[in-house]
Amino acid sequence: QVTAKTAFLFILPQYNVSVPTADGELLQYHYGLKDLVTILFYIFIAIILHAVVQEYALDKINRRLHLSKVKHSKFNESGQLVAFHLTSVIWCLYVVVTEGYISNPRSLWENYPHVYLPYQVKFFYLCQLAYWLHALPELYFQKVRKEEIPRQLRCIALYLLHIAGAYLLNLTRLGLILLLLQYLAEFFFHMARLVYFTDENNEKLFNVWAVVFVVTRLFTLTLYILVIGFGLPRVESQALDPERGNFFSFLFNNILFRMSVLLLVCLFQASMMWRFIHFQLRRWREYWNEQSSRKRAAAAAGTKQQTKLLKRDSGYHENGVVKAENGTSPRTKKLKSP
Repeated sequence: QVTAKTAFLFILPQYNVSVPTADGELLQYHYGLKDLVTILFYIFIAIILHAVVQEYALDKINRRLHLSKVKHSKFNESGQLVAFHLTSVIWCLYVVVTEGYISNPRSLWENYPHVYLPYQVKFFYLCQLAYWLHALPELYFQKVRKEEIPRQLRCIALYLLHIAGAYLLNLTRLGLILLLLQYLAEFFFHMARLVYFTDENNEKLFNVWAVVFVVTRLFTLTLYILVIGFGLPRVESQALDPERGNFFSFLFNNILFRMSVLLLVCLFQASMMWRFIHFQLRRWREYWNEQSSRKRAAAAAGTKQQTKLLKRDSGYHENGVVKAENGTSPRTKKLKSP
């Protein structure tokens, strides 16, 4: 029994509470320090799954493609993230649909703070935190190049900040929708990179990703303004209540805090759009440079061919006989008898 209790501490979410409802009691969860133990266990699970995907899928594809070291590193990164984002999109979509967050958008802020979570919501957040924390030691295991480490550290830190912030501020419902939108755009981007590495002339998925990225950015900004700017101020005032697990919700009573959050969100989305526009302009510039170089090469080849033809026909006529450049008449070749 002692061993079973210890195993449950690592495997299953903790802090379950029976919440009375109209249909009876409902088992729900809130967060606490024991969540760190569960997250630690799933960090090791994520490392194992990472190694399985690398060994049995990505390495086999890399051997066939014969990529350079730079492309090899980027291919591995995108391959791992495609598997993760696809799994997360399907899982997250299932959670938000079954919990009714899409069919009833008002549930994103009604009855806030959402201290008590359904089992699947809490388990999803714990697994997400475990995955992005496991990405830190993977930087060493995968022998990531030094110049790539700062970019990947920023990406990991932003995901951890967003997921942990939504989890601790009891904004899990809004966080689920935002993660779904973000993971959807990231899936198309990394999928487009994988296709590009296998066939550099195929960039159609980048165009699909561009459309999805712009749409998801608009939805993200709209949701932030709707929930934080208009939804949460209408909720009854929240107070600091550690016994209920309500530690940070009272901050949203302050209009300065809400406006600061919205300002940070707008600046972050603007920076993402700026990087997106810069990336697209660079792609188009490279495309047009490649097209112009191909045209110049084709024109140079045509000029060279025309010069050869002119040299071949550079003889002159004298008394109706074609003379070569040295003035001698060309001799006709005698056919050998069979």
